[in-house]
Amino acid sequence: MLRSMDSRGLLFPYEPSCGEACRSESRGACYHRVSAFIHMRILFIGDIFGRPGRNIVKDRLPGIVRDHAINLIIANGENSAAGFGITPALAEELFELNIDVITTGNHVWDKREIIDYFQMVEGNGHGPARRVLRPANYPSDMPGSGVYEGIKAKVPYAVINLQGRVFMASNDDPFRTADQLLKKIQAKIILVDIHAEATSEKISLGWYLDGRVTAVVGTHTHVPTADERVLPNGTAYVTDVGMTGPYDGVIGVKKELVVGKFLSGMPVRFEPATGDARLCAVVIDCDEATGKARSIERLMLPAEP
Repeated sequence: MLRSMDSRGLLFPYEPSCGEACRSESRGACYHRVSAFIHMRILFIGDIFGRPGRNIVKDRLPGIVRDHAINLIIANGENSAAGFGITPALAEELFELNIDVITTGNHVWDKREIIDYFQMVEGNGHGPARRVLRPANYPSDMPGSGVYEGIKAKVPYAVINLQGRVFMASNDDPFRTADQLLKKIQAKIILVDIHAEATSEKISLGWYLDGRVTAVVGTHTHVPTADERVLPNGTAYVTDVGMTGPYDGVIGVKKELVVGKFLSGMPVRFEPATGDARLCAVVIDCDEATGKARSIERLMLPAEP
């Protein structure tokens, strides 16, 4: 097998028998043989919202894994329980779909039973309860953990969950929390979910961690952004992956309820929307030896007919 060099000096194998037509202009890789040489391709699924989000993940995930040669699957699941929180049963349902790690955010405590689930971790450091994360920059004595280290496709990896502070509840500094966690993590492949409101805070964290983690992906606002890129030192970045759920609404909620609240100013009990389900995600291709990202691709897929 031959190798081709990209503009950053990274080497990528390709199969010459497939011809130049198969080779990416930017990376020189033959995708007919992708599974033979790419050991870590990461799928990160944006905020799974309610039953529509769970259903489209169930329907579309096998095809995404096949078509994109995915090795590692991470998803933000904090809205999977009717848009507010996650339950142990729903976490187990997502794990049955071969999702490896579930991240969360400010809605993690909306379903109180998740606290008991977190407390099941003792003595089972790689079990399902341990693979559901809450933001690492919450107070250290809170239930759960904000980082997980595992092995997939014989490659060590880590996932860090952080929450922003701008326009959100006051928590510890996510920048310095990341510094402390990175001192302890041995894996080269590290993905950071920054669950935050302000784009400036997310972008700043991306620049701050460039070259030290494989990817910084934003969640929380439920609106996908078109700024995916690999930063100069090899960190894949996107400000918000987007919501996996119903788009016939307002960030997942029935539109008439949200519009009514803006008109009246009165409290409203939000309910999940149901129509136009879409799956938003990013695919990150990385070098398993260095942890550097090679590329990031944004996906927005409708429900299958």
